[in-house]
Amino acid sequence: MIYDTITYTETGGLGIITLNRPAVMNALSTQMRAELLFAVKAAGKSARALVITGAGRAFCSGQDLGDAAKIANIDLERTLRDEYEPLLRAIYDCPIPTISAVNGPAAGAGANLALAADVVIAAQSASFIQVFTRIGLIPDAGGTYWLPRQIGAARAMGAALFADKISADQAANWGMIYESLPDADFDTHWRARATQLATGPTAAYHSVKTAIRASFENTLDQQLTLEAQLQGKCGQTHDFKEGVIAFLEKRPAKFEGR
Repeated sequence: MIYDTITYTETGGLGIITLNRPAVMNALSTQMRAELLFAVKAAGKSARALVITGAGRAFCSGQDLGDAAKIANIDLERTLRDEYEPLLRAIYDCPIPTISAVNGPAAGAGANLALAADVVIAAQSASFIQVFTRIGLIPDAGGTYWLPRQIGAARAMGAALFADKISADQAANWGMIYESLPDADFDTHWRARATQLATGPTAAYHSVKTAIRASFENTLDQQLTLEAQLQGKCGQTHDFKEGVIAFLEKRPAKFEGR
């Protein structure tokens, strides 16, 4: 597929999607959402890890308010169900590890797009803001799902009601994201993290995602049963055997991944 609003590269098992509308801070247009959806699904079939990042000074400013000629008449429910929901599900359900490398401001749906990934790594100059109430809306694009689970109900409520800007350092301290890095180290660091995942045990990573997500709904007994089932499957993989042999031989493991 030829992309106009994003770029996609894949090297050494690592897929990188770059939101590429820097003139509008990578605002999410209908076309961008469609291209993102296609790229995420493609990466899930061929790559071993996926990174989503932004071109220019921003990660994503959220919904492109200039995307509709008559924004006041836009059917927000239809847009969310038909355009955002498939994209968010594709990121959340992606069979490979996903990283949001947040290079700058992430606002509104752009912030929640970032939070849909398995791991969020941000530059210290980046920020997150649930800007919705400033225009009479509620957090969407999964915001009311991710935030309470990541930072608790009290902080999620405050972030949604006040629409305060949350710095990358504060987001890391709250548990909203995994890491906040000095800008000078950001690019090198997320690439190293992503390469680690792209050369790791892909099947085990998928099982990790499955187990941690199920834990929010499971009882202890249910979770212990699931752990045993998933561990049994992992124990039958080439990656497990290779990992043990590499450990005993004191060398880096060479995982097949898929």
